[in-house]
Amino acid sequence: MRYASITDRLADLGSGRWALHATARRMKAEGQPIIELTIGEPDLPPHEDLLAECSRAMYAGRTRYSNGRGEPAVLKALIAKYSKRRPGVSEKNFLCFPGTQSALYAVMMGLAEAGDGVLVGDPLYATYEGVIASTGAHLIPVPLRPEHRFHMQAEDLERAVTPEARVLLLNTPHNPTGAVLTGQEIAAIGAICKKHDLWIVCDEVYEQLIFGDAFASPFDMPELAERTIVVSSISKSHAAPGFRSGWAAGPEEFCEKLLPVSETMLFGVQPFISDMTALALSRPFETAGIMRDNYSRRAAIVQKTLAGSNLLKPMMPEGGMFVVVDVTATGLGGADYAWELLRKEQVAVMPGSSFGHQAAGFIRISLTVPDDVLEEAVRRMANLAGRLAAMPAEERAHLGA
Repeated sequence: MRYASITDRLADLGSGRWALHATARRMKAEGQPIIELTIGEPDLPPHEDLLAECSRAMYAGRTRYSNGRGEPAVLKALIAKYSKRRPGVSEKNFLCFPGTQSALYAVMMGLAEAGDGVLVGDPLYATYEGVIASTGAHLIPVPLRPEHRFHMQAEDLERAVTPEARVLLLNTPHNPTGAVLTGQEIAAIGAICKKHDLWIVCDEVYEQLIFGDAFASPFDMPELAERTIVVSSISKSHAAPGFRSGWAAGPEEFCEKLLPVSETMLFGVQPFISDMTALALSRPFETAGIMRDNYSRRAAIVQKTLAGSNLLKPMMPEGGMFVVVDVTATGLGGADYAWELLRKEQVAVMPGSSFGHQAAGFIRISLTVPDDVLEEAVRRMANLAGRLAAMPAEERAHLGA
């Protein structure tokens, strides 16, 4: 039978990136005591008031069709949220989606197609390559360098731009590295985008999980407003990834153009989840603050535990829920080290290669386990590193994936 070309474009860009995570889950289901530090799933539940609102809405009959743009209460809450950042937004600046991932997919389908190029910082979140390939466009990597704390440099972006480039996909705070771009850095990046007439799509799902300086976004800069689209959700900020509730925010014309695409995909999100989302956005909840403190403290635990190691070199994040660790001094790359760690120490982490070429020598550690469990896992990482470094090179060559 014949298949559409999208199935070939995505053939190696789906669950294969998460093969180690899937293996660890199977091992855990079989009774093995795996310490799981793979995916970015908040370790707190949603606030009980949000769960109560979702339940109330279901029993109140909020289970029928919605409209293509979003429920009025959510649009009102989004206007209030983003008006604090950029005055003058209206409901015409928003579209609601089930999660950041579907918002990003729809947005990219509205901006890029075969023959176009999409610029993305490398390392990059694992699904970005698939989202870009879905449109028929090709990915143009922009190196994010450890010596710059993985912050995108305007000069690197300038060098990467090609005549086919149409979109820059930004992510701040960044997954997997935890880098948080400053307003000055975004302005410099935005100037390159204006020069080459590029759209800016900014994934801001970790907006509320910044450890230090204030959050900055191209959406908030008047000179970039006409070319910036934000995608985000309540998945991380309110510890609600399973509810799949997100949005896109952008210029009115863009949202009008994209509305038929959204309606063709799903024609509306779930009203009862929308009611929960409206509540989440309309009043302060302590969830993000608790997670922010936890993840910052746990990142420091990783750094302290590895302070005496010259084999494992953590890069301290500025936000998010992960730490990346350079493992190249062990004699293995990130993927081989991660598989050895799972087999020999029963600790599951993500290979850096799942996030692009620039991260091939790294692993990504999720900070979503209790402090003592994380500390034990990091000790096991250090123990494995020591054993690997002591091995003859020819023996190490047969290890890993």
